[in-house]
Amino acid sequence: MKFASLGSGSKGNATLVEQENTLLLIDNGFSLKETCKRLALLEKQPEEITAILVTHEHGDHVSGVGRLAKKYNIPVWMTEGTRKAAEKALSDPPSIKRFNNHEKFSVDAIQIQPVTVPHDAREPSQFIFSNGQHRLGLLTDTGSITPHIISMYDQCDALILESNHDDQMLADSVYPQHLKQRISSRLGHLGNHQSADLLTKLDTRRLKHIIAAHLSEQNNCITKVRNALATALGCEENWIEIADQENGFSWRECL
Repeated sequence: MKFASLGSGSKGNATLVEQENTLLLIDNGFSLKETCKRLALLEKQPEEITAILVTHEHGDHVSGVGRLAKKYNIPVWMTEGTRKAAEKALSDPPSIKRFNNHEKFSVDAIQIQPVTVPHDAREPSQFIFSNGQHRLGLLTDTGSITPHIISMYDQCDALILESNHDDQMLADSVYPQHLKQRISSRLGHLGNHQSADLLTKLDTRRLKHIIAAHLSEQNNCITKVRNALATALGCEENWIEIADQENGFSWRECL
């Protein structure tokens, strides 16, 4: 099972997961032109996408979904709550399929376990992907760590984990107070210390890839992210990979 990112951050998010002839796109916050450009850099074409999964309705995750799905006739999976909240942004995609956050489902060769997360959206989801042998966890846009999250993300072979902000940098930033409160709230985004704390609670013995994602360009820095997560895992700092806004990250494989 392979995975890559077209980009990760407040200006747009999109993740690819591939197994055999199944190619999933998780979210898309980029324009049609930009999406095709970024796919090409990963040696993929939009016609190859089997399905699009949507985590929640915020623009940096859903703004590019409708046009891409409609142009290339790609089915879109989401919860009913997300469908209602994202109705205008989706621009009438050709096929919407619904999943239940508490039930596994499959898209061809990839098994998908949705995970309910605390975030300021209508019915948000994150995911664990499996090919029957390996597990890839995707966890971003989450404001706090719950017992459910801890139980679901145990024993992943790879993990894409939000590390949005450094607490002190956010507190000292020029952001208005209401935005600081939203980001740091239990329905906001995971800070470095929260992500690091989660890693100490998980069984990470199978972990071969850890990629920090959804970093704030104003309220975080790679040095702080790597230090926090590496300390939690007891590994070298350069083992912590970063998904950035402009380039995402190239293909990785669960082995």
